[in-house]
Amino acid sequence: MFLKSSTVAGAGVALGLDTAFLGTAQGANEKVRLGMIGVGNRGTQLLDACLKQNDVEIVALCDVYDPYLTRNYADVEQRVRDAAGDRIPRMGEKFGPKVARYKDFRQVLDRKDIDAVVIATPDHWHAVQTIQACKAGKDVYVEKPLTVTIVEGRKMVEAAKKYDRIVQVGLHRRSSPQYSQLGELVQDGKIGKVTLARAYRVSNMDPHGIGKCPPSQPPKSLDWDMWLGPRAMRPYQDNITPYKFRWWQSYSSQVGNWGVHYFDAIRWVLGQKAPVSVSAYGGKYVIDDDRTIPDTLEVTFEMPGGQLLVFGQYEASGISPLENGEIEFRGTLGNLISRTSANGYDIIPSDRGQFQPRVARIEAEQRPRESGNATMTEDHIRNFIDCVKSRQQPRCDLETGHRSTSFAHLANISLATKSRIDWDPNTERITNNEKANELLHYQYRKPWTLG
Repeated sequence: MFLKSSTVAGAGVALGLDTAFLGTAQGANEKVRLGMIGVGNRGTQLLDACLKQNDVEIVALCDVYDPYLTRNYADVEQRVRDAAGDRIPRMGEKFGPKVARYKDFRQVLDRKDIDAVVIATPDHWHAVQTIQACKAGKDVYVEKPLTVTIVEGRKMVEAAKKYDRIVQVGLHRRSSPQYSQLGELVQDGKIGKVTLARAYRVSNMDPHGIGKCPPSQPPKSLDWDMWLGPRAMRPYQDNITPYKFRWWQSYSSQVGNWGVHYFDAIRWVLGQKAPVSVSAYGGKYVIDDDRTIPDTLEVTFEMPGGQLLVFGQYEASGISPLENGEIEFRGTLGNLISRTSANGYDIIPSDRGQFQPRVARIEAEQRPRESGNATMTEDHIRNFIDCVKSRQQPRCDLETGHRSTSFAHLANISLATKSRIDWDPNTERITNNEKANELLHYQYRKPWTLG
């Protein structure tokens, strides 16, 4: 369902936003007490968004890296700055003594005075922390990508239902009025029958990539064992954490980190739940670094509605195939291009094809970004807070986030098995390669479980 426009007296116009955004439920003026779990790069952005909400009180910060708890950039070791560069947040927020600091997220969950938690830890932690938060009676905002396996996502959905929790997944294009409008345009046939949608992650990291770093002792300010959590014990390297874990298959991937934004938006606009088949190709063709994911990747998803979804991850070349655009929908009457960061869109009429009459199919259209909108992140946080109060489902609940994240996992499985895989979205099993189903999950390191 797409977002609906609504007008509120004295509050202006909330463009394209559903009624849950308006915060009209009983107790709407009461403050929601939040614990922030993971306050590094993305966690800092979410913290900033939460601090802008008048009805939110931050009562706890949790991270395994001390400088993120002190919120002092000067405490960050030089080796960490050298490795992560501008991805280390400058921080500097001032919190009084009433805001507790923890290195173990379970201490946050033990507090009875915390209503909800915001989880922005590395991706391999999301499932364990979200499920335990639900069991502890907390509502959850959890960053994307939701999981590192498909089994994790299903277990999270089950936990939220069992414990009756509100969980918002950080796929914030769900809070974009633009993408809601694009969905209406496409499903109303504005550009005809859509047969192809495509998006790309382009960042030319040649020649050094994430670099090569030997195993070393972790910084004294980092709890490395806790950072690894359910993943196998391994030596610390400066190009794993902070931030660069996104280039290590065990902890994330770029098809997960970036791809899920686009998979979610595309399947929303097309009104599709899941692919029926997936084929991925790629590898480390150029960049000689420590990454365990490709520097060049293309994946094609076949959708049940008669469309192909194409995603490319190009990290050994530059310049996007979509000039000033992040997603393209190709229809029989024309193309619709959503500009980067939901900054407006363009409708481009289709050229005359072979043997076809010389007539205009549709009119060209350029639509600028709507003025007065909050950023997608702030808007998504706002929706979460309102749903904590109203007990309505948020815009990107766990089922929605899980289905979109599964696209990334299926791409990685296809790449790992060097095969096309056929997918049954109802049983969530691969139907043409039984051995590939072994990659739907992995064995957690004790004592961590999904229970």
